[in-house]
Amino acid sequence: MNDLKQRTFNFAVEVATLIRDLPENQLNKAYTSQLIRSSSSIGANYRAAKRAKSDADFINKLKIAEEEADETLYFLELLNRFNEKFSVRINLLIDEGTAILKILVASITSTRSRIKNS
Repeated sequence: MNDLKQRTFNFAVEVATLIRDLPENQLNKAYTSQLIRSSSSIGANYRAAKRAKSDADFINKLKIAEEEADETLYFLELLNRFNEKFSVRINLLIDEGTAILKILVASITSTRSRIKNS
């Protein structure tokens, strides 16, 4: 799972790079303000989960990362609607964000299953 730590970091960097390159306007400013926080929070909460004090704490922190990943996808979809020129880059980020979200959900599910079967 250490590669997820790097993957979430790289994802946040790629989102930030996109944000830097988008045209400056009121709409992009509003959406990117949320997006920069949520995209970087995925990795921050994953790192916190790796230091969890219990399985319940681990799941709780992963659930926060899951919520942030879902929020990130929402704002990427909104930006995609209003920035057609960037649709290829945004769609690649949506694909990677979706993959990260699936990994987080699978980790939560497998941890819950392990706890239940213990």
